[in-house]
Amino acid sequence: MQSFFTGISINFLYFATIKPKRMKKLLIAALAFSALVACDKKESDKNLHLTGKIEGLKKGKLYIQHIVDTSLVTLDSIMVEGDANFKSDLQISEPEMLYLSLDRGNSNSLDNILPFFAEPGNMTIETSLKEFYAKAKVTGSKNNDLYNDFKKIKMRYNDEQNKTLSFTILARKINNVQKLDSLNQRADKLTMRRYLDAINFAVNNGNHEVAPYIALTEIYDANIKYLDTIQKAMSPEVAKSKYGKQLTEFIARRKTSE
Repeated sequence: MQSFFTGISINFLYFATIKPKRMKKLLIAALAFSALVACDKKESDKNLHLTGKIEGLKKGKLYIQHIVDTSLVTLDSIMVEGDANFKSDLQISEPEMLYLSLDRGNSNSLDNILPFFAEPGNMTIETSLKEFYAKAKVTGSKNNDLYNDFKKIKMRYNDEQNKTLSFTILARKINNVQKLDSLNQRADKLTMRRYLDAINFAVNNGNHEVAPYIALTEIYDANIKYLDTIQKAMSPEVAKSKYGKQLTEFIARRKTSE
């Protein structure tokens, strides 16, 4: 106890000998240092550091959102005025699908929401005002890279299914029953192949959270045995994740109802 009070006495005597101007400078430096430390601590509380640029955007408001109980909930909002660059620091407990939403003001554009699979670390989003979703480039997330790979597979099937639908409408107009039957069979095969490719993709990437997410959003109505296969392919870490738990619960409910 004596050493504690001795230390206070020495520090007091030291500051008592400092001239007022120098004392003021020392106090300013101390306050600046304290503010810097507090700022660093605040930054360290966040584990997702998101930067980006929306080419052509002069004024607007950005929202970073996620889904809670089927509703979009805002995690952060960013005003854009003159500078197309933006930045956001967020805290997320695990990889999760987030949404970058753009409020264009007075506009009828429907291209205002950009989904991206976020994960802790440094991520970058680059896109344009004209093609907000279509031209987006997201880096810094392995789950998002995998999700983009899956979307390319999905797009191929969408193109084939749209062509088949167009031919089906034409066959109905000219009442070509034989052609219509053939096109219906083709549509069924495309659907089956699309499901099998999605299942294989999820199984092969069971060590990433994108696997149960795809199962829940793309093939939730698939045969329960296929969903079981995806569940069993999940790594222990993914099984404990948000989407891993949701998939397990979903499968259990389906088994009970069926």
